[in-house]
Amino acid sequence: MSVIVVGLEQRQAPLDLLEQVAISEDDLPKALSRLQDLGNISEAVVLSTCLRTEIYAVVERFHEGVAELQEFLASLGGRPGESLTDHLSIRFDDEVTAHLFSVAAGLDSAVLGESEVLGQVRRSWERAQAEDASGPVLGSLFRHAVEAGKRVRSETAIARGITSLSHGAVAIAAGRRPGGLQGARVLVVGAGEMGEGVTQALADHDVASIAVANRTSDRRDAVISNWPEGRPVQPRGTDLEGLVEELGEADVVFTTVATTHPIIDREMVEVAVAGREGSAPLLIVDLGVPRNVAPAAAALATVVLLDMEVLRSAVEDALSGRQEQAVLAAEIVAEEVERHRVDVRARSAAPTIAALRRQVDELRSAELERLRAKNGDLTDQQWEQIDVMSRALANKLLHGPTVALKEAAGTPRGERMTEALRALFDL
Repeated sequence: MSVIVVGLEQRQAPLDLLEQVAISEDDLPKALSRLQDLGNISEAVVLSTCLRTEIYAVVERFHEGVAELQEFLASLGGRPGESLTDHLSIRFDDEVTAHLFSVAAGLDSAVLGESEVLGQVRRSWERAQAEDASGPVLGSLFRHAVEAGKRVRSETAIARGITSLSHGAVAIAAGRRPGGLQGARVLVVGAGEMGEGVTQALADHDVASIAVANRTSDRRDAVISNWPEGRPVQPRGTDLEGLVEELGEADVVFTTVATTHPIIDREMVEVAVAGREGSAPLLIVDLGVPRNVAPAAAALATVVLLDMEVLRSAVEDALSGRQEQAVLAAEIVAEEVERHRVDVRARSAAPTIAALRRQVDELRSAELERLRAKNGDLTDQQWEQIDVMSRALANKLLHGPTVALKEAAGTPRGERMTEALRALFDL
């Protein structure tokens, strides 16, 4: 049995490929069900964010498991499995732990130390549990990853300042306009977690107005209701059907919708910016993966389009000074990885050790009863002394094998020792 993670990440795969394999929240149950149908996989968790799609799995046979997950990811984009080879990230056993803990700590994000990814890790695990895809192995791994992520944020300053991609995107947008976002008419498309984060970040800027467009009015109105009281801004809501009109009235647009294809095409943008010649261009910040805005819109003279590739590079440059805190965070992650490794080793040895001790105690008790039946002239105090002595002897005999098995647990040597012990004692 091996724990593996197979996926595509921001640093190894182009944006268009990440778009093809992205798994939306609505598609997660179907994806988890497909993974459970693969005979070699006993547990699975899917972590799909704006800049990664990864599958964590417990597999019986390592190479077969990797091949199955590669084919699964490729099928999401309608591609042959071998087309992912140059971009695929594959890790197993301790490497999986180190990677997931780093992700949860925000060390592998576009925004170093970002806050959103910890919630994404937790929710991916909870969703897998709800679909009966996650079991004890991945449950323990993800639970500890969340704990490690929380510890990093409480013991380091890595999450101070810009703490999410949405906040980073607002800061970058402000830097792209003379005078920042002051007086800007802003449109936020999408009222999910990312859209809400953008709206919250905009509260720190003196924008002229803010509109939020979303598929459902309840979520849209909830985001708008969180706008700070007393601000000289009149936020308003809208739906996705009026996007062209809203685009025409906006100076800055943030798109954050989870979708499989662009919801804003070049023609929509072209109509919206008609007559802007001589005015400041429409700034569109596309936070969607897959993209919300057709890339062709960037060719329009009165449009500036920033997608995730541009944002990722800009945010990394802006946070280059956070490296000292990243070193401290990495040290904490290393400590937690080692603690998890020790815990896993102890748990993997526990059933065999318990079975051995149970068998020895049963044999000891049986022999004691047989001896008692033949020697009825001994007193209760004498039998008690014999019982104590026999327990002590059994514990001393078992101490060495117990320690050796615990120390080797989780390693090939430990597996060989466990198998030998089970065969020798018929456990």
